[in-house]
Amino acid sequence: MLDNKVARAILSSIFGLAVLLVAPATAYAGEANLVLPQLSQSQHTLLFIGIGVCILGMLFGFYQFKKVQKLQAHQTMLDVANTIYETCKTYLIQQGKLLIILFAFIGVCIAFYFGFLQNMPIGGVLFILMWTVIGILGSYSVAWYGIRMNTLANSRVAFSSLERKPLKVLNTALDAGMSIGVLLVCVELVMMLIILLFVPRELAGASFIGFAIGESLGASALRIAGGIFTKIADIGADLMKIVFGIEEDDPRNPGVIADCTGDNAGDSIGPTADGFETYGVTGVALVTFIVLAVAPELQTILLTWIFVIRILMVITSIVSFYINHAVSQSRFGSADKFDFEAPLTSLVWLTSLISIAVTFLASYYILGPGSGQVTVLTDLWAIMALIISLGTLAAAVIPEVTKIFTSPNSTHVAEVVKASREGGPSLNILSGMVAGNFSAFWIGLVFVGIMFGAYVASMSIPVAIMSYASIFAFGLVAFGMLGMGPVTIAVDSYGPVTDNAQSIYELSLIEAVPNIEKDIEKNFGFKPDFEMSKYYLEANDGAGNTFKATAKPVLIGTAVVGATTMIFSLILVIQNVLEVDPATILTMLNPYTILGFLCGGAVIYWFTGASTQAVTTGAYRAVEYIKRNINLEEDADVKANTEKSKEVVKICTQYAQSGMFNIFIGIFSFALALACLSAPSGGATAPVAFFVAYLISIAVIGLFQAVFMANAGGCWDNAKKVVEVDLQEKGTALHEASVVGDTVGDPFKDTSSVALNPIIKFTTLFGLLAMEIAISETFRDVAPVFGVIFLAIAVYFVWRSFYKMRIPDAE
Repeated sequence: MLDNKVARAILSSIFGLAVLLVAPATAYAGEANLVLPQLSQSQHTLLFIGIGVCILGMLFGFYQFKKVQKLQAHQTMLDVANTIYETCKTYLIQQGKLLIILFAFIGVCIAFYFGFLQNMPIGGVLFILMWTVIGILGSYSVAWYGIRMNTLANSRVAFSSLERKPLKVLNTALDAGMSIGVLLVCVELVMMLIILLFVPRELAGASFIGFAIGESLGASALRIAGGIFTKIADIGADLMKIVFGIEEDDPRNPGVIADCTGDNAGDSIGPTADGFETYGVTGVALVTFIVLAVAPELQTILLTWIFVIRILMVITSIVSFYINHAVSQSRFGSADKFDFEAPLTSLVWLTSLISIAVTFLASYYILGPGSGQVTVLTDLWAIMALIISLGTLAAAVIPEVTKIFTSPNSTHVAEVVKASREGGPSLNILSGMVAGNFSAFWIGLVFVGIMFGAYVASMSIPVAIMSYASIFAFGLVAFGMLGMGPVTIAVDSYGPVTDNAQSIYELSLIEAVPNIEKDIEKNFGFKPDFEMSKYYLEANDGAGNTFKATAKPVLIGTAVVGATTMIFSLILVIQNVLEVDPATILTMLNPYTILGFLCGGAVIYWFTGASTQAVTTGAYRAVEYIKRNINLEEDADVKANTEKSKEVVKICTQYAQSGMFNIFIGIFSFALALACLSAPSGGATAPVAFFVAYLISIAVIGLFQAVFMANAGGCWDNAKKVVEVDLQEKGTALHEASVVGDTVGDPFKDTSSVALNPIIKFTTLFGLLAMEIAISETFRDVAPVFGVIFLAIAVYFVWRSFYKMRIPDAE
């Protein structure tokens, strides 16, 4: 993966920090070592009950798992699903080994800060590192659960499509999604509640930071690598349709199995880990703000309030799921055809509205008159509930706006199809880019509207309660967007199940099995309808594409909105440590601010290019191998060749890991380098604005880049689906144009855009720790030296991400 020279260079830089780690230290207490307040007995009891609710939620997730597992499927489909799962396991095991290496980088920084700069006893440092490991394992374990659930559901969805019961097709995939969504959120909440309730106060804040950094590390690595893997495989498989004129999931194509594995690596492993850390990091951002900026006597009340609302949102999500299930059954239970998007849309809106009602109810009884206590928050309970509810409303509005640009039924998708018919791939690509640009504009305005509403509401919060209430309000908006997290994750997880189901149908060759109709009638009790089955799977895949697209802006948006709260916490740290007024530093008149903005934009565009480069080179290698090894002779075996498929998976894994390693070390090194270069050496405090501006730029530019790429890609994807399903024009010039557009959109929507979410959160969260190190009195004078060293490492990995990942010259 890495040559020895690179490894030695990296280890040398780490060794430099390790030397400082064992050097004598002065007693210094940094603000990252947050001391959480002591909860009252009633608050402790209330949150302890919350752990019980989360355990029940995990049991619900397990119940859904067993429910899907008990569904029947033909053995031919089960065999294909198991092959996909085994390749997913191999991939995830490889990723686990790489995570151990990446943890070493983060672990050294955490140990250096808490052990050296804060003079914390070794036991405390190890305790924080333990929570960092738990965070990594949390992201990794829910990712594993996600692929197991999805690879059980994919074959069941494929088989249920034969029954001519489209609602059963939808419900099976949605049951799997709810299992993942509820279990993911409950595991996250239990871990955070354990820190809040049982960890000693002097270690709880640092444990939250360590836990959040760990889960962000795990999600970043899995999201980046998964996005690269899946699009190498997807492009490799798709281009064969043009080169050889074969079907999308032709078993003779060695790229198809890899594509199915990639559907889980990119659309299950990545999003599940991403959702897990998004939920956690947003919570940690609010906890950090409350401890740093809220009046001490109110901290425990607000901490209890936000955690109780999160616990209740688990209940509202499950209740909404069952209500929506009953409504869908009455509306579509006997229908042969219906819009698969309709039940998913109603689930999102129903959950949002019920969650808003429960938010107001909980706020009344915890903050308001219903609490039985009179505090300065008593008259503000409705304002607090309103701010969270704006975020919850946004989580329903943003998917609706996204569908305008990505749904198979949308005008923009129809525009791409019309442009492709006359202008081929060229106008297909241009039209899709237009959709992406317009979507970034409108979704940007949605964020402006929601955040402005939160700001106006926060003006009622007096300064005596907290500093800069508007920043707290922005954090609550992000919190509210994740309130219906189980449902957001569920509709996102719906996509990879429907995508795999379509592939499994073709790979199983079920129509060619001798006496298959009689076999199914005898053993499963119904007469299969093969033509309608293929229609259901195609149409359901279109709905899956749409809702994969709708979840992306929500998760990306929470990263950006939540980042504002974490960045403000960093500003408070700068104020407390350096004893300066942030307003005198963080100004556009400070040239370091402009420089920081420019650096943030540069890094976003490097990341976009580096991730796409890994896909491009990997896809080149995959296509090259498939062209040489595909066998389309008349006497060729029509079943998938396992050995050839494994070779394509190997190529995908190799480039996914190499690309991810280059990118992650680059992002990690940039954060350390720019933080160290912002250190106030020589007494000048102006440079600290450089790193704060860098973080703001990463968040804002990253948001628009991510939304543009995600929705342009979603538009291209469903334009192809319209050509294939609605127009029935496979194998035509129009179809070829739509395939080309889709292959361009693949790394847009499933590699670069989605990975920006964990990248933004990791950079912001790790940036808090990096800046703490840089401005520490013991370290600030030598920080610029280390800044130059890490900048050199970062630039080397920027160089490496292209020049060591180029398509090889033809021999």
